[in-house]
Amino acid sequence: MCLIVFAWQPESPTVLRLAANRDEFYSRPSAALSEWPDAPGVFAGRDLQAGGTWLGVTAQGRFAALTNIRDPRQKAGPRSRGALTADYLLGQESAPAYLDRIMRDATEYAGFNLLVGDAQQLWHFNSQEGQPRQLESGIYGLSNASLDTPWPKLLRARDALSERIDGVDEDLLEMLSDSSQPADHLLPDTGVGLATERLLSSVFIASATYGTRASTVLNLKQNGGWSITERSFGPHSTVLDEVALRR
Repeated sequence: MCLIVFAWQPESPTVLRLAANRDEFYSRPSAALSEWPDAPGVFAGRDLQAGGTWLGVTAQGRFAALTNIRDPRQKAGPRSRGALTADYLLGQESAPAYLDRIMRDATEYAGFNLLVGDAQQLWHFNSQEGQPRQLESGIYGLSNASLDTPWPKLLRARDALSERIDGVDEDLLEMLSDSSQPADHLLPDTGVGLATERLLSSVFIASATYGTRASTVLNLKQNGGWSITERSFGPHSTVLDEVALRR
């Protein structure tokens, strides 16, 4: 998952309104959003190479999402980051208790951002910063650095969410399809080279080998109910499927 924008409104009937794009190589095998047959009550897409997920929700309204930290100097960890979201969805620990445990094991993974919570609380953890944070009401953005790092794509998507916060899910999916790229002087320098920075600079990424694989909109209600829609893509932004679930 490479871009998440979300409104956390714990006093509203819809406590969480979230829109996210998962970017990955098209060659990495994945399963679309569904209820996991080996874990009834968990609803998520699945990385078929390592077994984890980038974003999911449970029948009880537990929620988790993940982004990687972009740093070509970091070493791959012995454990898959997708397990971080899956383990929270499969477990029963509270969000702060889970993050307390993950904080001690963070060096087992390459750099990551993790969002976990439910209808009562939402927490963020950045493995390079090392301290979990409970989020207050607000509109946030998360890409491949830290929370609200002002990369152009994050600012553009977060502003668009602010303008469409009361819109229908299709409005948010349209927002996630924005393939415009900022000027070179606005791009971050994460060490991957200018051509790659350009490719990764848009909200929606499309190429022959790497790009946005899934666009997801999640609405979590104060009573624990939820709705989730995922649109999946192949090379050059070819639409493959769309799944919508509700509890």
